[in-house]
Amino acid sequence: MKQLSFVLPEIDRKATQIRVEQHLEQYRLFKYLIFEEREASITAGTEIRYHGPTNVTSDQTSNIAIYNVDQQKYRENLIFRTEKAVDRLPKMEKFLIQERYLSSESEYLTDYNVYSHKFQPPISEKTYAKIRWKAFYKLALNLNIAVLSSEEE
Repeated sequence: MKQLSFVLPEIDRKATQIRVEQHLEQYRLFKYLIFEEREASITAGTEIRYHGPTNVTSDQTSNIAIYNVDQQKYRENLIFRTEKAVDRLPKMEKFLIQERYLSSESEYLTDYNVYSHKFQPPISEKTYAKIRWKAFYKLALNLNIAVLSSEEE
């Protein structure tokens, strides 16, 4: 009888934590800030333009339209993927990530505030750190942003 073996990848903790926190910060920016669409300039520029090859065409309006659509889709996709990954976490890990990193107020919250006041009953700092690392590990793998130990070398 053949036994299946699966080895979880060895992850660089600090680099992965930084990446996950950056991703969650980007999530907050995309979720809570309005996307400003670019608009075409219709006024003539006053700067001198020295013409180069004339076989290059430029369509400012289409470039702007493509940027607006692509950027909006990118933002929606990042928000969707992040929320889906967080929803898959166990209850305590999900609560920690939502309270500490995904709320609009999370920039003003500290870890101490979360483990002392948000969790009912409050949990210890060590327990909080363990739960957070497990959540970060799972999120990093789900979002494909984990930094493997072999990548660092």
